Amino acid sequence: MASSTQVITSSGHDDMIHDAVLDYYGRRLATCSSDRTIKIFEIEGESQRLLETLKGHEGAVWCVSWAHPKYGNILASAGYDGKVIIWREGAPSAQQQQSGSTATASGAWSLLYPFALHKASVNTVSWSPHEAGCLLACASSDGCVSVLEFKETSTSASQPFEHTIFPAHGLGVNAVSWAPAAAPGSIVSSSPGPTAAGNRRFVTGGCDNTLKIWVYDPATNGYKLEREPLTGHADWVRDVAWSPTVLQKSYIASASQDKTVRIWTSEGTSFEWSSKVLNFDAVVWRVSWSLSGNVLAVSAQDNKVTLWKENLRGEWECVKTMEE
Repeated sequence: MASSTQVITSSGHDDMIHDAVLDYYGRRLATCSSDRTIKIFEIEGESQRLLETLKGHEGAVWCVSWAHPKYGNILASAGYDGKVIIWREGAPSAQQQQSGSTATASGAWSLLYPFALHKASVNTVSWSPHEAGCLLACASSDGCVSVLEFKETSTSASQPFEHTIFPAHGLGVNAVSWAPAAAPGSIVSSSPGPTAAGNRRFVTGGCDNTLKIWVYDPATNGYKLEREPLTGHADWVRDVAWSPTVLQKSYIASASQDKTVRIWTSEGTSFEWSSKVLNFDAVVWRVSWSLSGNVLAVSAQDNKVTLWKENLRGEWECVKTMEE
């Protein structure tokens, strides 16, 4: 935690930092800012070195997300300008070479694919579990969600991604999070679950105070609502996080402007969800699960971060509080 803070405080950004994410191995840190740039640092113990400054957005950059390393060193960014940009470490793309674009400072990183079909700010992007493919879900204030899919069989070097875009939350989409690629209970049960590609599911949270779960429909090559929206929040849903656990239960956490976090649970392959409410003293901004999926971190507007764990009675307890 200390080294990340050290990097951020000496980041070289000229404005507020909105996101800072370590890669899969914890060796690279990507940050993004209202100064319209993304910076990539190499982390070595307590020290860090700036490798690259990526320029391509025309507004504040809200979010960065690393793809799984099996697809190479790939980073996605989303901004107020309505753009999603996918960056790659390595040679410039054919599209860049044709346009003569120099999107990076030194050329070690290049712009792989720009996506500009959203009509308002893109608030967050999220890569799917790598077992489900190289898929990026994007949530926008225009009320739509888009899913970009990298196709190795693409015949066009300048269009390596296919996309689908659909209306999700009428007043705007604030958050998106993918389900684990394996179906719940598939590890502990003898009955085979859906294939990885068949379990392409994600949850979204929006300004209509609801959560919606979407599932891939091979018949239309698009996404459809799996069930009725999950309701209960009294204000905007700011963030959603689907737990990576693949035990008997599925867990989704949602953070809201109404000063609550709801933890939604579903048994096995059931589409029925129930929720438990955690109350806070301030608006809740973000929720994030541990890698094992059994500890939930919650950050709120009062600069407190709390860690929550389910006890044997099925109640959620605060096990640690950290204040900045």
